[in-house]
Amino acid sequence: MDYKLSKDEKLTSRTAIERLFGEGKSLMAFPLRAAYRLRPCGEHPVQFLISIPKKRIRRATGRVTLRRRTREAYRLNRRQLLLPTLLQQGIGVDIAFVYLDNSLAPYSIINEKMTSLLQRIANAAAQQPTPEQEQQQP
Repeated sequence: MDYKLSKDEKLTSRTAIERLFGEGKSLMAFPLRAAYRLRPCGEHPVQFLISIPKKRIRRATGRVTLRRRTREAYRLNRRQLLLPTLLQQGIGVDIAFVYLDNSLAPYSIINEKMTSLLQRIANAAAQQPTPEQEQQQP
């Protein structure tokens, strides 16, 4: 199984990020909050970004550590929890993970909460009608 994170999976478009926070929905599993927006599937089914606010974690080394832990938890869990549902439904998703705590959380907690968030996003995507179902409705 390929666990690589490609550069194309990063959410970098300013308009897409504004749309995500403007129109998207939000889920919380402390210490992470996930803002997500379902969209028609394009070239990449999932694009994500990670935000560790300087207001919460003052030292850059702490922010880097949390960013790495969050990215690793996402990288290891996305293939089995999120991608099968999205590919089956034919939709894509933009996700932003925002860290909420004032202290450094261990990887085990971040991984557990990431798993919970990805499952909930996959369930929301499963509730969406597929493009074929939308065409059949009058």
